[in-house]
Amino acid sequence: DFEDDGTPIDVEAISSQTNAALGLRMDTTTRAAMDQQVPAIAGCLNRLLHEDLGADDDSEVRKLLREGTKLVDLTNRPTAETPPFGTYLYLRNVALLTRRLLWIYSERNGLDAP
Repeated sequence: DFEDDGTPIDVEAISSQTNAALGLRMDTTTRAAMDQQVPAIAGCLNRLLHEDLGADDDSEVRKLLREGTKLVDLTNRPTAETPPFGTYLYLRNVALLTRRLLWIYSERNGLDAP
């Protein structure tokens, strides 16, 4: 669920969050550390999915939004039964897509690239 509280997207905070998620290494990261990152990074992606990113005029953006919508769906998120590698891949996929959408958001709004 998403409720827009009217606050603008914090490009720096989302960029920092994606950096932290992408900085996790499978060989040295615990499942607990990954589980801690999942809600935050999925929340960042969900927030961007509700912004005007130009999907009406750009088929690539529409494709990215469909992919993002699928990723943030609770039925597709890792569970306790998901193997650690599956959680790691999910986290990376969400972080990478969030970065792409954050870049599009920044470009559309005349902001510095993240």
